[in-house]
Amino acid sequence: MFTYEAPAKINLSLRVLRRREDGFHEIATRMAPLELADSLAVRRIPGPDGAVHFTCDDETVPGDESNLAVRAVRALEQETGPLPAVHIDLEKRIPHGAGLGGGSSDAATVLRALKATLELDVSLRTMLDAAARVGSDVPFFLLGSTCDCTGRGEVVTPSGVSFGGQRLLLVKPPFGVPTPWAYKTWLDSQEMPGLPYTAQTSPVGELVNDLERPVFAKYPVLGTLKAALLRQEGVQGALMSGSGSTVFALLEDTAPLAPILQAVEEEIGSGAWHCDTRLA
Repeated sequence: MFTYEAPAKINLSLRVLRRREDGFHEIATRMAPLELADSLAVRRIPGPDGAVHFTCDDETVPGDESNLAVRAVRALEQETGPLPAVHIDLEKRIPHGAGLGGGSSDAATVLRALKATLELDVSLRTMLDAAARVGSDVPFFLLGSTCDCTGRGEVVTPSGVSFGGQRLLLVKPPFGVPTPWAYKTWLDSQEMPGLPYTAQTSPVGELVNDLERPVFAKYPVLGTLKAALLRQEGVQGALMSGSGSTVFALLEDTAPLAPILQAVEEEIGSGAWHCDTRLA
């Protein structure tokens, strides 16, 4: 049995360029992996080819063919034919609907695990093609480094830079944001007065996210959260990741966490999930 870490990601920048004829949006984004990760184990089991047995410690995660990890198996089978029966066991640490790519990372990690566990002779190009069929963010997670992504996000180019070790705080209020909705409403959305949208200079480059405009309009608490983080001592920048609902703050290594979390609670109330982690 092989066990793998499936890292979360953040979008250091996200520009929405246009709506495409296929219904997706053309984007330009820089994504970076985090130390925060799910844990995923894959092993071969007796059973007919194509059988997938999926278990997870989070009961809210579906175990049927809608699950991205299972869909990853089906996408690879389009290249290889039916695969031997496997058991996939997932330990979730990345929250859902957070803009952190947890499901996409799990899918990419399944692809890597299948290649190793079943000793498949498949190229990286084949893996990337299978990943792109599962979801726009999935190819990024196969490369495991900071990448610049274009197209709908599936055209992935390693950036050649590393920000590994940069400390950051992730804060997610107790709700998620539907990604399709955020993109669908992007074009007609307006900035909310008093909330911060301007691109920021930071230790990891420019921080900007065009999806803050529609998301903050519907969920102004996220804009309030970002503004509160930016006011705190030791914070070097703050941004919503992807379509949210996580907002991250870049932290100085010596920044004390307690006063930042206290300020967050004073601004948006209690109940938010948070994680002190680093860029991988």
